[in-house]
Amino acid sequence: MGKLATALIFLLVVAANSATAAVEESKEKARMAEELYNTGYLLTMLGRYHEAIQLYEKSIAIIPTAEAYTFLGWTLSHMGDYKRAIEEAEKAIQIDPEFGNPYNDIGVYLIEQGKEDEAIPYLEKAMRTKRYCCYQFPHFNLGRIYLKKKMYEKARQEFEKSLEIDPNYLPALEGMEILKALGFKET
Repeated sequence: MGKLATALIFLLVVAANSATAAVEESKEKARMAEELYNTGYLLTMLGRYHEAIQLYEKSIAIIPTAEAYTFLGWTLSHMGDYKRAIEEAEKAIQIDPEFGNPYNDIGVYLIEQGKEDEAIPYLEKAMRTKRYCCYQFPHFNLGRIYLKKKMYEKARQEFEKSLEIDPNYLPALEGMEILKALGFKET
């Protein structure tokens, strides 16, 4: 083998090792970012919002993900900052438009502000996304809107859809109980 061939093989080996190191570094960054937002989530559940926000922001600084932006928004909503919560959820949608959580979350934030009509398109989008664990949530939230608007048949349909997805989903069961108390029966 000539010197040129040996040099080319050496360069290929160096490039392959460099690429492998870059992939490993990328995986490590992704793992760190995920750990940070998972810990932030736990802190949110414990009511330690300011600490959670710091972890979400650190996660986003490493690798911006739809999950970190969504949970950051969710934490802000617990603090009553719906404007910023919506902004963070919109960032999540920009990163991954098929992630259902931020659409439902924006819908909820708008409901909490009395902007039910603005919430409906977000809830409907959440129902159509490809990546969402909890399709019962937007159906329930849409049912809440219809209940408030005294559109009882539509509310019943949405609560039933929610219960088809999760028969034990307590808020939807409670929605059905409210409808029964108002004289509406399940079909």
